[in-house]
Amino acid sequence: MKYSNPVIPGFYPDPSICRVDEDYYLVTSTFEYSPGVPIFHSRDLVHWRQIGHVLTSEQQLSLANAWVSGGIYAPTLRHHDGWFYMTTTNVSAGGNLYVRSRQPEGPWSEPIYVDQAGIDPSLLFDEHDRVYFQSACNGAEGEGIYQCEIDIATGERITDSRLIWKGTGGAAPEAPHLYKVNGMYYLMIAEGGTEYGHMVTIARSNDPYGPYEACPSNPILSNRSMQTSIHATGHADLIQIQDGSWWAVCLGIRPAAYPLRHHLGRETFLAPVTWTEDGWPIIGYNGHMEPVMTGPKLPETPWPLPPVRDHFDLPTLGLDWVFLRNPAPGSWSLTTHPGHLTLCGNSLSLHDLGNPAFVGRRLSHFQCSMAAELNYDPLQDDEEAGLTAFMNGKYHYDLAIKRINGQKKIVFRRTVGSLQTEQVQDCATGLVKLRIRTERNQFKFYLQQELGEDIWIGSGETHLLSTEVAGGFTGIIIAMYAHAPSGAGTPAQFDWFDYEPLEETPE
Repeated sequence: MKYSNPVIPGFYPDPSICRVDEDYYLVTSTFEYSPGVPIFHSRDLVHWRQIGHVLTSEQQLSLANAWVSGGIYAPTLRHHDGWFYMTTTNVSAGGNLYVRSRQPEGPWSEPIYVDQAGIDPSLLFDEHDRVYFQSACNGAEGEGIYQCEIDIATGERITDSRLIWKGTGGAAPEAPHLYKVNGMYYLMIAEGGTEYGHMVTIARSNDPYGPYEACPSNPILSNRSMQTSIHATGHADLIQIQDGSWWAVCLGIRPAAYPLRHHLGRETFLAPVTWTEDGWPIIGYNGHMEPVMTGPKLPETPWPLPPVRDHFDLPTLGLDWVFLRNPAPGSWSLTTHPGHLTLCGNSLSLHDLGNPAFVGRRLSHFQCSMAAELNYDPLQDDEEAGLTAFMNGKYHYDLAIKRINGQKKIVFRRTVGSLQTEQVQDCATGLVKLRIRTERNQFKFYLQQELGEDIWIGSGETHLLSTEVAGGFTGIIIAMYAHAPSGAGTPAQFDWFDYEPLEETPE
């Protein structure tokens, strides 16, 4: 079968994969959002559905001090002796850790921390119960990939950490994964920085500590300097499937237009792996990722499409929804007004570091329509609630109901760095419907009052919320939010939220 890349669109970077019999599981990074580390399931490598999150409690996931694009970096997922293991770095609290579970859906254990510096940790379970732990750091022997052996029951280092490879000379050697194939140890990493020079390189040795011989065909994956819709491919992980063939998942980006700027975040891509006669893997078609590729010879197993509308009538939020850092106690509820998501604003706004009342989902398509029905009549001046297209606290577009000088108003705000524009108009009492329609190059914002037509309120360029402008490692989150400068706000009741992908029109 032919398939289209990315296989998991939107802000799902740094994929890591493992196989258990005929089932495949995959995790990605989440940075300052919670719950942490979504886990996906597939039976054909092409169709994926989310089945849970790995880090769901504050004990597992402390984000109180997470800066923009802080928090959880680059997880690795492995399965050994009946257990799933996920290792990652909380760069804002605690460093490198791992958790484990019998079931991929969880529950997962409390974190076990490893006393080795760096980021992007990985695990290799070798024979004789030896467990090798790798991370990327700038240590005593210079920048590169360091390794130690650990006691998997306690996380204790049982050897010193040693530099095992510096890479091929590209910037930021990171994302290590160590594999044992036909008696040889293969160390695959990313180099070039997670930008347009991103690439995957590999080396091998007959000893896990090296010395490592670099592949003569490095990089084994890179889309740098190509005329293509896919760029910045890197941070890959390998898997062997039932028929003996090998595949790779990796991250990449899809700039919306020229000049190259991307706002959906780094996404998850899939490519075949071929092995050369002298035993080196090459990812993709001659080391390149393509938008359409031929898939694995596995029974095609698509999952049902998710519903467009979330009615908020279940006892828990769906797996698509995320909070900005750990949610503040009392900031959200599904039971205060059954059938509604209720947000109670606090003193933290979207501009602040911290945890405002914020429930959002990833923007995963260039063209889509998102809408929410909101019942909100704020009682105090400067209280507001609405929808935001949010990249970070300094880069977001908001459409909200706000009380100004005792009057209920509609506010459309664009925050781009130190610049801010705000349009204000009257708003009737009662329910309103807020809508954001996205195109490749533009967000359009609409308001509907009572049973009237959608009224266009304003627009904003997508590239002003892109990573190239706003910085960071995330993608855009479309969120419902509330803010109350006094610290105790009027409850904002969202009756439903729609997310509807639209057919893309040619550029």
